[in-house]
Amino acid sequence: MTLPPDAAPDKSLFPAPPMAEQERMIEAILFASADPLTLAAIAARLPHGCDAAEALAHLRTRYQGRGVTLVRVGDGYALRTAPDLGYLMQSERVELRKLSRAAIETLAIIAYHQPVTRAEIEEIRGVALSRGTIDQLLELEWIRLGRRRMTPGRPVTFVVTPAFLDHFGLESARDLPGLRELREAGLLDSRPMPGREGGGREDDDDDDDDAGQSGQSELFED
Repeated sequence: MTLPPDAAPDKSLFPAPPMAEQERMIEAILFASADPLTLAAIAARLPHGCDAAEALAHLRTRYQGRGVTLVRVGDGYALRTAPDLGYLMQSERVELRKLSRAAIETLAIIAYHQPVTRAEIEEIRGVALSRGTIDQLLELEWIRLGRRRMTPGRPVTFVVTPAFLDHFGLESARDLPGLRELREAGLLDSRPMPGREGGGREDDDDDDDDAGQSGQSELFED
């Protein structure tokens, strides 16, 4: 007479694998799992008759002092890199951040008109200057605070730094390209600069550049 399935004895026809084999099985299960597994989840995957708790204890001892260790994570178990070797997994990379158009325009104005105040930058650009733009350039160490103007309110000025010159391969701010060079390179349109009459001659560009550099002896003075 055949017993119904629910009345069959809870016994396998095959003996449980040796403990060493149980360890290998658990090792494979944990290695393939992206998340920690509980003891119950591990036991459910093992053949009938396996002792998951004992096998885990043996496996944990076996991994002591190795590059990979068996660790307890909450109610689960997982294979993790040995804590003292974590530095080998770290990597450093340079993150390139593109300057916004506002930052590029602001940097150019400071380079060509320094020392220049925030109000003067806004007047030249024709739009308000956000604090984030200045903060970004200060963080890059391409500009710094200059002398305060001896005018009402004593506004602070901005000038470029040696880091700016070094990044762009300039010996001094006087080595910045002139307006004519920028136009010839297609980096500047032919519209007159703010504050310049439309009838200005191109031949006056270099003179205007030199005039615009007046006061740049203050470039790195405190």
